[in-house]
Parts: sequence; structure tokens; C-alpha cells
Amino acid sequence: MPPQDTSATGAPREGRGREVPPARQALSDSVYENIKAMVMDHEITPGARVSIEALSRALSVSPTPIREALARLEADGLVVKRPLSGYRTTELLTPQGLEELFEMRQLLEPRAAALAAVNASEDQLDAIERIAEEMHTHPGTAAGRYAAYRGFAALDQRLHDAIARASGRPLLADAVERLHSHLHIFRLSSQLGADDPTLAEHQRVVHAILRRNADRAAEAMAEHLTRSLGRQLSRDEES
Repeated sequence: MPPQDTSATGAPREGRGREVPPARQALSDSVYENIKAMVMDHEITPGARVSIEALSRALSVSPTPIREALARLEADGLVVKRPLSGYRTTELLTPQGLEELFEMRQLLEPRAAALAAVNASEDQLDAIERIAEEMHTHPGTAAGRYAAYRGFAALDQRLHDAIARASGRPLLADAVERLHSHLHIFRLSSQLGADDPTLAEHQRVVHAILRRNADRAAEAMAEHLTRSLGRQLSRDEES
């Protein structure tokens, strides 16, 4: 019998394809969400060094789930790992960076919406419609700390990602998901006014996709992105 693979601590290491135990996965997810909230709420300030030891003490866990969480946050674009200096939180987007983010979105997402209107399966259309409806249970009036708007932000990203996946173009969908635009935007400002039109704009996009109207879907998505950028730049000017 071959020797069992072990980690540096001597604990068995999960083999490829082997499921992570539920308790460990729950701990990993909890630590990830806790550190993400610290970053989103600027408790760990933009550009600051992230101390694994300090987080381990603060969250009363070993360094292992902290490292796992930081690896996930690096994939999210919220932290970056530098040689010999460990992890640091990424800087906030500048107005120019915000405009460049939306420039990329304008190149990708209207096309994804148009293709979704043509290529989406009935199951994918049902999923897109369900997410849009669920967003109405998280009204765009949430503001303040990450815990208050986390649900809305997650649904916002789920909707855009679901539309991209329904395009039938895996590379396009992967590019949209890798932007992690919701995290960067909400990290800048979580202020959503009571009259915020995001839900109505999303509904126009979804309505066009459900009607299989590719031109209208692309137009509605482009309009949503243009208006969203304008709102964010206005908030930056007011702050």
C-alpha cells in the first residue's frame, strides 16, 4: 500500500477529486467572508500589509484557513501577494481605473447579453429570471457596512455572470467573471439611494433576453453600464 500523502503538519492531504470535509469547508468559507468584510469595510485599509498572524489571532483560527482565504481573495482581486513581503490589500480604483473597468465591461457584456438572447437554454433563462426576481428582495437602499449590502452585491454579480454564461461563449463568460466588477465598485462606495434605478435597468436587460431580442438586450446592457458608471463617478465627486 503506498504511503499516505501528508501536509507539512502531518495531517492527510485531500487527493485530487476528493471532497473537502463539510466542517472544514464551512470554516474556510467563514474565514474568507470575515476577511473579505474587513477589506470591503476598509478595516484593513487599501494598500495595507495583511498579517496572517494577526488575522489568525483575531479570528481564533490557525494560519491555514487564513492562507486559503487570502488565496481566494487574491483571485477576487482584493489582495495581492508580493515576493518576500506577503499579502497586501489592493488599492482602490481611481476614477481612471473605474472608467477602464467599465470600458472593458462595455466591450464584453452587451455582446454577452445579445448572445444570451439567442443561445440561452430554457433552464438558463429560468435561472436569469429567478436571480432578477430575487434581487427585489434585496432592495437597492442598503448602505454602510459590507454585511448590509453583501446580498445585493452578490446577486448583482450572479445576474451578470449568469447572462455571460448563457451566451454560449465560455471564454467570454470567463472574462466577465474575472473582472469581479461588483467587488471593486462596492468597495469604492456602497451608497445606494432609495431611487437607485439598478433594478429597473436589470429588468430591461432580462426582459429583452427572455424575449430573445438580441439587439435590445445589447442596447439595454450598454445603457445600464453607462448609467452605472455615471452614478459611481457622481458619488466619487460628492465624497
